[in-house]
Amino acid sequence: MRHLMGFSNPAIAYLRTTLSARIERARSEEDRGASAIEWVVIAAVVVGIVLAVGFVISNALTGKAAEVQNCIAGASNQSGDC
Repeated sequence: MRHLMGFSNPAIAYLRTTLSARIERARSEEDRGASAIEWVVIAAVVVGIVLAVGFVISNALTGKAAEVQNCIAGASNQSGDC
């Protein structure tokens, strides 16, 4: 009868046992949703930090680019500020 159910192969029997154990463990854990929410909050904080750093770097580069542009434009005046 065991052969008819498809469990004659040891690999299939191992797979079935492993999957059964994982399913049982997933059903018994009640705080899976809380863990997922924690990861979402952590990811949101990291994204916020990355955006803030990117904004600061972008502003710094824009300011320096304007200074270089003004220096190049004023090169004919030989003001010496650059």
